[in-house]
Amino acid sequence: MHSIQSKKNRQVCHRATILLMGFLLPLSFCPLQAQNYPSKPIRIVVAFPPGGGTDIVARMIAPRLGEALGTTVVVDNKAGANGIVGTEIVAKSPADGYTLFMGTLGNLSANTGLYGSKLPFNIEKDFAPLTQVVDAWFLQMTHPALPVKNPRELIALAKSKPNGLYFYSSGSGGAPHLAAEMFNKMAGIQTVHVPYKGSAPGQIDLIAGEVQLGYDSVVQSLPFVQSKKLRALSVLGTKRSSLLPEVPTMNEFLPGYFLTNWFGLVAPAATPAEIRNRLNAELVKILRSAELKDRFLALGAEPVGSTQEEFGRFMKSETAKWSQLIREAKIKAD
Repeated sequence: MHSIQSKKNRQVCHRATILLMGFLLPLSFCPLQAQNYPSKPIRIVVAFPPGGGTDIVARMIAPRLGEALGTTVVVDNKAGANGIVGTEIVAKSPADGYTLFMGTLGNLSANTGLYGSKLPFNIEKDFAPLTQVVDAWFLQMTHPALPVKNPRELIALAKSKPNGLYFYSSGSGGAPHLAAEMFNKMAGIQTVHVPYKGSAPGQIDLIAGEVQLGYDSVVQSLPFVQSKKLRALSVLGTKRSSLLPEVPTMNEFLPGYFLTNWFGLVAPAATPAEIRNRLNAELVKILRSAELKDRFLALGAEPVGSTQEEFGRFMKSETAKWSQLIREAKIKAD
């Protein structure tokens, strides 16, 4: 009898030990995982095709981050559905620090207002902010054949040809789309939206004359403006660009009009704090380095390097701002 009872006690203790190990192992895994991080290549997902502003910025960051962490960092372009394809891939990736997302105003803020609960993820719940990378200055541009030299002349032409001018965008709700719709609303005109899977293919069609208008980053557009393949009508930020000092701001023609796109890095929400903290620290160092700052400014972007908390608050404020414009302008997903 005593032998049977002892056996039962041993079985109970064994089961209790297994349960305790099952509880403790995940707790001990996270610090170990962070301590060994990184032990393999890291990928930065970009939700647009190669050649756009987001892609250019990601490829400038990737090798420097790889050097700082002692590993390879690759850029992985996953375009489609207004950036939703690439965003969802990262939202559903393991939260281990090996898959990051270079998001934009459009896919980290505006898509929430555009799609709401239809999104297959929740930006606030499924992602952890790492840092805002850059503010990207924007231009309003036309094909050179369009007989306008500034926003005032464009407004007059658009009023004489209702729905007769077409603008490209990187997809519904992206910064190029929002820039155009804000211009339409403030100018009292209507130009026609032609969405693409990213800015680069849309800009190719603008250069070819397939569409007449575009609103896009200086990072991507400057070479085409300088070579006169495109004409810049205005800068959308708060002041003129030192790269194109002769180009006026939109605010000089439409007081109160300001738009600056932004790019930022996020990770899956459950990524361990130790890994997120290390990524933020290395990214901030990179973004504040004199060499990279000068390179970004020469392209028309201003490096930021915010804390995780600052970027999280900024994303929330941007979501509220652009969701309001989407409602007021009655912007719909294509």
